[in-house]
Amino acid sequence: MSKTDLLQELSDLLGEKARRKSRRKIDTYYPLEGPLRRELYPKHMDFFRAGTEYRERCIMAANRIGKSEGIGGYELTLHATGLYPDWWEGYRFTSPIRAWICGDTGKTVRDINQFKLLGPIGQFGTGLIPGECVIKTNMKPGVPDAVETIQVKHISGGESTLILKSYDQQRVAYQGTEQHVIWLDEEPPHDIYTECVMRTAATQWFPGGMILCTFTPLKGISDVVMMYLPGGRIGTYD
Repeated sequence: MSKTDLLQELSDLLGEKARRKSRRKIDTYYPLEGPLRRELYPKHMDFFRAGTEYRERCIMAANRIGKSEGIGGYELTLHATGLYPDWWEGYRFTSPIRAWICGDTGKTVRDINQFKLLGPIGQFGTGLIPGECVIKTNMKPGVPDAVETIQVKHISGGESTLILKSYDQQRVAYQGTEQHVIWLDEEPPHDIYTECVMRTAATQWFPGGMILCTFTPLKGISDVVMMYLPGGRIGTYD
């Protein structure tokens, strides 16, 4: 083999290595060592760990600090695939799940949640969900390039079903089937939140499915915010 051929083979191998790494983005989160080591993220670890005790969890924080990707999207991906890291102390599903991913509008869900989970249009599999786990996607009518459902390979051999929804679909769109996990990215209207509680109430878990909220409280002291404040309750604002 000539030197040129050897260089080409090396280039091809490096390219394939980079391609495979880009399709396993989930593996780069919360390493044991380095500048992004998980001991630097105690609040994140507390949030994950709380999943073994609480059905409803919320992280309220400032914009642009990684709530959607590093917390909501990360945990949802672990539950959908079953690819929990060795250090994971949160709840573990042992079989495929049904989940909703919800945000403000069809466009924002496409641009934020879909992008973080799948990657850019034409490069699905480069987001948080590993490329080999993305079985099938179905597009959403009425919103260009938006995905409505994602079929995800679970480590058990089955398939998880993820459905992307938006709050502008109104409460009626949240009626119906039971869900194991509902990720509410951005604060939902109170009626949608309570509908989601109902959808997770009867699944086989203690004593139902889980709700993950990741948002900045831009609406002020709302009913949903009050439910997560120490001593807070709906209708109490003083």
